[in-house]
Amino acid sequence: MKNICVIGVGYVGLVTGACLADLGNDVVCLNRNKQKSDNLKRGILPIFEPGLEEIVRRNHEAGRLHFTTSYDEALRDVEFVLIAVGTPSGSEGEADLTHVSQAAVGIAKRLVQPVVIVNKSTVPIGTGDWVADIINEHKHSDVEFAVVSNPEFLREGSGIYDFMNPDRIVLGSTNRQAAEKVADLYIPLQAETIITDLRTAEMIKYASNCFLATKISFINEMANICESIGADVKEVARGMGSDKRIGHAFLGAGVGWGGSCFPKDVKALAHIAATHGAHPQMLRAVMEINSDQRKRVIQKAREVLGNFRGKTIGVLGLSFKPNTDDMREAPSIEIIHMLQHEGAQVKAYDPVAMENAKEILDNVTYCDNPYAVAEDASALLLVTEWNEFKHLDMERIAKSMRQPVLFDGRNIYEPEKMRALGFTYRAVGRGYDANGQPL
Repeated sequence: MKNICVIGVGYVGLVTGACLADLGNDVVCLNRNKQKSDNLKRGILPIFEPGLEEIVRRNHEAGRLHFTTSYDEALRDVEFVLIAVGTPSGSEGEADLTHVSQAAVGIAKRLVQPVVIVNKSTVPIGTGDWVADIINEHKHSDVEFAVVSNPEFLREGSGIYDFMNPDRIVLGSTNRQAAEKVADLYIPLQAETIITDLRTAEMIKYASNCFLATKISFINEMANICESIGADVKEVARGMGSDKRIGHAFLGAGVGWGGSCFPKDVKALAHIAATHGAHPQMLRAVMEINSDQRKRVIQKAREVLGNFRGKTIGVLGLSFKPNTDDMREAPSIEIIHMLQHEGAQVKAYDPVAMENAKEILDNVTYCDNPYAVAEDASALLLVTEWNEFKHLDMERIAKSMRQPVLFDGRNIYEPEKMRALGFTYRAVGRGYDANGQPL
C-alpha cells in the first residue's frame, strides 16, 4: 500500500484517485472547494461517470479514499503527489497553467519528506521542467523530489474501465528511479509500460489526442464527399476500418467532436507548434472541418424547412458524447445557438446532462423524455448517440410531430426504415436513396 495525494477532483483526478484506492492504496483527494469536498464525503459526485459513484463510496467507507481542502492534511506522510487539475484553453488556444502553478507552489511550501510529483494534467511540452523550477524556487528545505509525467488516456463514459485496463502506461522523467516507482503503482494492471524523458511523455499525450481528433475530422470530410457523389460513408468506414492498419475506432461520421480534451489539446498543440516555428496546417484543418460539421447540420435543416423563424426544433442529446454529463465544447451548444439566432424555439432532452446544459443554454425548453421533445416539433435533430435513442418508438415520434423531419447527426437509424415511417430523413454522408433523394 502506498500513500498518495491527488490534487484535483475533476474527471481525471476523481477517477484516478478512486481507482488507485481500489487497488489498495491510501489516497487523499485535495480540492480547495469546501462544498465539493463535503459533498464527496457524503457520496455526492461533481461529475457523472458510469460506476464511479459506487467505487468512490466503497473505498471511502473502507477508509482508503479521503477528501480534504487542506494541503497540510493532504501532503502528510505521502510518497506520491499527483497533479490532476484543469488546464483550460487560453485566449490564443494555449493551455492555461494557473492551476498547475498553484498546485506546484502548494506542494513546495509543505515539502518535508521526499516525494515523487506526478503530473496527470495535460500540459504543454516542457511543463515538467517548469514544475520542478517552481518547486525549487518555493521549497523551504533541501528535501529531494522528482517530477514524473504520467499522462492519462481516459475516455469519458468509460473512465474506470480505461484506468483498470490501459493499453499502455506512459512515464517520463529525468529520474529513472522515480519513474520506476510510479510504474510500481500500476503493476496490478499488467500493462505495457513506456518510460521515456519528460518532454516526450508530454508530447505522446498531445499527439495521441490530436491523431484521434484527426481521424474523426477525416471521416467527416469523407462523409461530405460521399454526400456529393452519392456514396455511403458508413460502408466506406466499414471498408476502411477492416484494414488492420486503419481500424474501426473513431470512424463514425457525425456532427463533430467536443469535450474537455480534443478541442483544447488540438488548439494547444497548434499553438505550441506555431510559437516554436513549426507550421501546423493539418491541425488547423482538423479544427476547421470540425467546426464546419455543426454548420452543415443547420444548412441541411434550412434546405428542408426553408427557415427556422417561429418553428419548434427538437434536439435529442446535449452532452458531447454518450455516458457523460460533460457539456464542454459539446456540438449541441453551437447548433442550438445557431437555431436560436435564426428564430427557432428549441426543445431538448438528454438523459444526464440537462442540469449542466441549463447553466450554458438559455431559452431552451428542457423536456422529461424524447417523446415530449418531438411533440409538435417541425424537425428533430439527433446530436448525441445515447443508447436510449436507438430504441425509441419512431412511429410514435413521427405521428406526434408537426412535420416528421429527422436529422440524424450520428447515423444511428436506418434510412429506409425512417422513410417508411413517413420521415423526411437526412443523415451524415449517406449519399442518395433509390429515388435520387439525399440521405
